Amino acid sequence: MRDQTRRSLILGGAAALATPTVLRAQEYTAEQFGGVTGPSETRRNTSSFARIDWRDHFETLGVATIICDTTSRALHYWNSTGTDYRLYPTSVPMTEELTRRGYTEIVRKRVGPTWTPTASMRARDPSLPEFMDSGEPGNPLGTHAMYLSWPAYLIHGTHDTRKIGRRSSSGCIGLYNEKIEELYNITPIGTQVRLI
Repeated sequence: MRDQTRRSLILGGAAALATPTVLRAQEYTAEQFGGVTGPSETRRNTSSFARIDWRDHFETLGVATIICDTTSRALHYWNSTGTDYRLYPTSVPMTEELTRRGYTEIVRKRVGPTWTPTASMRARDPSLPEFMDSGEPGNPLGTHAMYLSWPAYLIHGTHDTRKIGRRSSSGCIGLYNEKIEELYNITPIGTQVRLI
């Protein structure tokens, strides 16, 4: 009986400590999501996505449509007919200054991307190499990359899975390598993209 009481106290205490965190994660504000209701900002967010409607952002689906939601840290994909909708957890830019929002499109795709840090990246971190070859350990672009019409902005994979669900990139949208491979295979050049 005494062991059962001690176990109940420990479990009750753990539940009480977790309650404020759970309640904070359930706060919703439409303003934070550009009118889409979703969870408030959390430190790591890989399960709090809200489904959004492409029609709120584009007039047609075109060849395909991607919306990258930097607040909920999710990428939404629709094919040209709207019959294939997919939702992926992402990493997003570390700061507002590094976050670019607006309309762009996929202009190029590459399996095994090489990486050349921008001048501003090297100014922030002088230890970065000038160039990193495909497949090299530490290459932050992972296994696949899709280049946007904005110079130096990509949707790409990452070998560092801790980055997904976090503000961790220098401007790009990152996905797990297996997810970027899936997205890469279904996304045609010319896919319209919006970052919100």
